[in-house]
Amino acid sequence: MQTDKNQIISELNKISDKDLGLTFGELEAVKSVIVTDSAVQVAVELIQPIQWIYSDIKSQIKNKLNELAPDHIHEIFIDEKNTPNTGRNELAGVKNIIAVASGKGGVGKSSITSNLAAGLSLSGAKVGIIDGDVYGPSQPTMYGVTDERLQVTSLPDGSQMAVPVEQYGIKIASMGFVINRDEAAIVRGPMLAGYFSMLFEQVAWGDLDFLVFDLPPGTGDIQLTLTQKIPLTGAVVVTTPQEISLADVRRSITMFNRVKVDVIGIVENMSYFTPDDMPDKKYYIFGEGGGKAIAKEFGVDLLGQVPLNIAMREGNDGGMPVVLSKDGGNQKEILKDITLKVVSGIRKINYEKSKIAAPTIEL
Repeated sequence: MQTDKNQIISELNKISDKDLGLTFGELEAVKSVIVTDSAVQVAVELIQPIQWIYSDIKSQIKNKLNELAPDHIHEIFIDEKNTPNTGRNELAGVKNIIAVASGKGGVGKSSITSNLAAGLSLSGAKVGIIDGDVYGPSQPTMYGVTDERLQVTSLPDGSQMAVPVEQYGIKIASMGFVINRDEAAIVRGPMLAGYFSMLFEQVAWGDLDFLVFDLPPGTGDIQLTLTQKIPLTGAVVVTTPQEISLADVRRSITMFNRVKVDVIGIVENMSYFTPDDMPDKKYYIFGEGGGKAIAKEFGVDLLGQVPLNIAMREGNDGGMPVVLSKDGGNQKEILKDITLKVVSGIRKINYEKSKIAAPTIEL
């Protein structure tokens, strides 16, 4: 039986990208189909990042080819569609830049950052963290690298750059690697913004799929410096359920909206406490439903509700994010699910960017 190339293309165009809710045909994802007497070669391009959907998409393509060309060898190539980093000169090798923010301190923003970065790395993605909290850098402790220091390397052009510290395959730059642990960083205003700029302008990050910014709480100089100098892919806002935290979250979301940064969603931390000996019980120590209410108010996604659990505290103090531990339990699974939702949100944002046509220059 002769294999029909047009029929293969027609069937492939019916495959759906579950994150975007669009078919290959709508995405113009099928770039080539080559049919020979013995093989069928298919090449598709998908909105990045693709690590989380790669296996599922490849399986769907394989199923189509098994139906239409069962006697042929199947060669399947899945690549990322290039998403232009419009207006970004710094960090040119970084595909996606995520800010993790909170309106106030004490909500566990740095814990969420460390676990989000670790969760992203589990897929094989190249990940980095900038610890932007100059007053209280937490990532060195959470990754067990408090004794490390940023080293300097010379580039081929003669300039010098700092080399980020690596732990669990994740690159980390923090003021905690510059100042002594027991010293206070006494800086403010332009100096504060300057320290922060140093972490992304003078660090050799290389090629990364994700760079996650652990921002200090509030809506001040560092946040404005970041949004003005580097077009972010999006922001994740962390809160706890009680009203005193939600009031500050409103200000954070409003700030991102004003500087035209997409809010990927809200993570509600410390949502409830479940005793180990009573896994069906939930005690809402800080109230209930605050994150859901604020997400509805601003029309953004509630990415997840993270329970209070000793596993995260032990991971934070012990230098290993709970998503990398063997005994993270339910909390680990919730954080991994939040990571999946963040990735889905980023892919939607990148799809919208991909629809913006590049300018045509006529000579």
